[in-house]
Amino acid sequence: MHLVTREPASQPALTRGITFACALACGAIVANLYYAQPLVGLVAPDLGLSPGAAGSVVTVAQLGYAAGLMLVVPLADRLENRVLTCSTILLQAAALAALAFSSSSSIFFVAAFAIGFFSASAQVLMPLAAALTPEAQRGRTVGNVMAGLLTGIMLSRPLASLATAVAGWRAIFFCSAVWMVGLAIFLSLALPQRFPSQRQSYGAMLRTMGSILVRERMVQRRAVYHGVVLAIFNIFWTASPLLLHDKFGYGQSGIALFALAGAAGAAVAPLAGRLGDKGYIRLGTAGAMLTVTLASLAAGWAGAIGSLALLVVFALALDAATQVNQVLGFRVIFTLPGEDKGRVNAVYMTIIFVLGALGSSVATWSYHVGGWWGAMCAGAVAGGGILLVFASEHFDIAARAHYERPGQTPRRTGI
Repeated sequence: MHLVTREPASQPALTRGITFACALACGAIVANLYYAQPLVGLVAPDLGLSPGAAGSVVTVAQLGYAAGLMLVVPLADRLENRVLTCSTILLQAAALAALAFSSSSSIFFVAAFAIGFFSASAQVLMPLAAALTPEAQRGRTVGNVMAGLLTGIMLSRPLASLATAVAGWRAIFFCSAVWMVGLAIFLSLALPQRFPSQRQSYGAMLRTMGSILVRERMVQRRAVYHGVVLAIFNIFWTASPLLLHDKFGYGQSGIALFALAGAAGAAVAPLAGRLGDKGYIRLGTAGAMLTVTLASLAAGWAGAIGSLALLVVFALALDAATQVNQVLGFRVIFTLPGEDKGRVNAVYMTIIFVLGALGSSVATWSYHVGGWWGAMCAGAVAGGGILLVFASEHFDIAARAHYERPGQTPRRTGI
């Protein structure tokens, strides 16, 4: 029997089984955005793309994701969440199959955009998990679900490389299409129902997203913070397969093993959630941004001297810091009161993935122009810039009001 929950009535706490289901689903769904990342060197020539434009193979899917966040995720405030999630997953499966059998670059890019667009279902699951969790435990739950999502992202690269080594670059997309169909069936049985109380029209809901962006200072800030951090993350993981091939002579199997090492960074997500629950959000954010910036420079140096061991160490540091920053960002926006969490999340994630998608394009362009050092310096410059933006928060009274001491509830200003 399915559990039915309705807002604003009291809701049961999220069980461990449902938390696991949400984590598994988020990881599997969002992994589809990153399968092409280590395959750029193979896919781009097959599509007839120049080296400088190869980053578009990854960028198109991420821009599709940004569009889906803007247009699909707000429906979580209006439609029953389980049906919305399962429907979009099945549509994503169809797009994956179309990409796997694509015969031209135009079909590939349309399918890639659709894959990204329907990946937005992961961001329907995230606020669903948060809504079913008591305030005092929300950071922990978000951290646990994020650990699943991030594990999917991290494992996507080695899985794509291994599948490509065995059966070509199309294999991973075909396998994922089959997996998505199975996932939709599983979630239809495992997820609770959630009927939002929202009665606004879809058009009215989209218009309110503009108000959220203008009035919610912390949505603005946290989106820009993590958007730039995600861009740096994408610069590293789009350029590193090129470095591994050009300097170390690695094929897809070797690239897969390197990417697998990065999966360990997802382990810090639950710890970051607990850090947020204790009120150390600003400290954790500053540490994460500084680590990402320094790790970019250190990774550039490690690649230049040819030290693969150090490159792995700095990759882990960069990944872990990225996950900490993301979990803390979710902790802030999901503690804003109100029943518009779907739209808040849509605004937040749309900005993040537009900025993050730029990182994939910058990676291949900067690597083509300046080599590995050029790509990593681009990441470090972006990191230095976002640290300056973060420092300006000290003078932003409206923003500072959102950060809580342990045991306090964040305040919402402007609405």
